[in-house]
Amino acid sequence: MIRLLKNAQLVDPEAQTITAGSVLIENGTITAILPVDATPANGAEVVDCRGKHLAPGIVDIGVKICEPGERHKESYKSAGLAAAAGGVTTMVTRPDTTPTIDNPETLEFVTRRAQADSPVRVLPIAALTKGRDGREMTEIGFLMDAGAVAFSDCDRVVQSTKVFSRALTYAKSCGALVIAHPQEPGLSAGAAATSGKFAALRGLPAVSPMAERMGLDRDIALLEMTGARYHADQITTARALPALERAKANGLDITAGTSIHHLTLNELDVADYRTFFKVKPPLRSEDDRLAVVDAVRTGLIDIISSMHTPQDEESKRLPFEEAAAGAVALETLLPAALRLYHAQLLDLPTLFRALSLNPAKRLGLDSGRLSVGAPADLVLFDPDVPFVLDRMKLRSKSQNTPYDTQKMQGRVLATYVGGTAVFAEGL
Repeated sequence: MIRLLKNAQLVDPEAQTITAGSVLIENGTITAILPVDATPANGAEVVDCRGKHLAPGIVDIGVKICEPGERHKESYKSAGLAAAAGGVTTMVTRPDTTPTIDNPETLEFVTRRAQADSPVRVLPIAALTKGRDGREMTEIGFLMDAGAVAFSDCDRVVQSTKVFSRALTYAKSCGALVIAHPQEPGLSAGAAATSGKFAALRGLPAVSPMAERMGLDRDIALLEMTGARYHADQITTARALPALERAKANGLDITAGTSIHHLTLNELDVADYRTFFKVKPPLRSEDDRLAVVDAVRTGLIDIISSMHTPQDEESKRLPFEEAAAGAVALETLLPAALRLYHAQLLDLPTLFRALSLNPAKRLGLDSGRLSVGAPADLVLFDPDVPFVLDRMKLRSKSQNTPYDTQKMQGRVLATYVGGTAVFAEGL
């Protein structure tokens, strides 16, 4: 199959450029970057992009799919359809399922299910400790052989420094990437908001931003000791940024991510105890939000993720303190990220550096690039088209989005995985 995507604005996160051009795809791979008015080869299927933006498909680290155990919240099929509609071409899925993905057998089950049901690529993360209980590390080598691309206990912090250091040491020997959630668990236990005047006025149990800084400081110290490969899943506070900067300057193998919700929302959005805005860690102050946005701009924070966490209606329709944390974001990740572009805080190449290129590089993937030889995993989008989000139209089984009824700007027109259109609407 030969396909020519012509007459596009090519967003190249490696070169940090936007140029008019065309992309030639053969057998699932980008084989040439051509002029905007390129003449197709004989037999090529031609797609006129009509001057819209074409970028590498999003590689989304930290997606929760609720198989096995809670398929009513999200399945690989529903998540895959939502991802395709959101321009996500690779979902890197979390192990915090029921049961936990902590052994090769469970990992092989979800891998087979993903291959059968999802139209986009799926790469699994396995648990770092058995049952995510923080007591005994998993069989990292066997899980890597079964396809695990990283290891994480997700939002459960491994409290024992001895267990965590041993896991980091073993991961280092295997070349495995460890993804951690920087929080001091004693301080953050039971918190539903970030400490400050707003949380006090609302009477919500809150946590200081220092809990994130303290958790990151501990992890950095263990990295210095073990030399492991480490990724902080969410850095959301200004207080944590100097420690991250020092760790990178000292040559540690550390990267950091943040969620789209912490980049585009703040603690005031909770308003009248709106549980769709309850996420983990809790939404931060506006000063923190702007500091984290600037850290993405400078490259200090490497990756933007959806942190897609489906919750059913019963889990959210509870008092704020008792409601489950998390929000769906596969379909809203790109439109929400484009808020930063329209606010002139981040340009498009910088956005796709954090959405596509950097996560692909961290996982050792060839995707995330708009260059010859890269997989033809691409998203075609119009950054300017306005719409009002209706959560009931989302393709996820769960529809717990904080952006419901909000004015958004930017829509995905088509998504290609290996050169094949897995979503096309509006072309």
